[in-house]
Amino acid sequence: MREERTFIETARRAQIVQAAIDVIAEVGYARASLARIGARIGISKGLIGYHFAGKDDLIKQVALEILEQGKAYMRPRILAEASTGSGFLRAYIESNLAFMREHRNHMVAIVEIARGGLTADGQQRFYGDADVDQAVQILEQHLARFQCEGGLSPDFDPRVMAVAIRAAIDAVPRRLAHDPDLDVDSYAKGIANLFHLATRLVAS
Repeated sequence: MREERTFIETARRAQIVQAAIDVIAEVGYARASLARIGARIGISKGLIGYHFAGKDDLIKQVALEILEQGKAYMRPRILAEASTGSGFLRAYIESNLAFMREHRNHMVAIVEIARGGLTADGQQRFYGDADVDQAVQILEQHLARFQCEGGLSPDFDPRVMAVAIRAAIDAVPRRLAHDPDLDVDSYAKGIANLFHLATRLVAS
């Protein structure tokens, strides 16, 4: 009986999180009240309160869920191309941006959360620089490994390159929020080609 209840509660939490993503994308962070989110899926504000300890708790879960869904989407696509440095890098960039294209509401929601979730001293309440830094650090480690294995050019700084790649990728959510018709596939191809040229081995 307990297993069934846990399954139902997990499913309900996931439903509430998805509703929150859609409502935030539609009306913005400030107007995404628990009552409005509940109405989206036909439940009461009180029932949301059973699963989450208020709006901040729900928004933290929304931010976490978006990040985790992105990782789950990207991981198999990157691993499938990870035998070469150039294959890894192209798959990394294109899978990041494919997820953004296929989950526009998630991207608009994360932009709204970033904009509306600041404390008085400018700190982010729901996710922060540590998440960005971790993504850069992981990418840097992969780039450095492929350099050591001879799969990428030795003539670039892995840290600088990782920061530049993440900056190009992380510019897309804000653009999507303002331009729903943004051609993400062309953008992905363009920056994948750009960073391929910047990191490829050149025969001497």
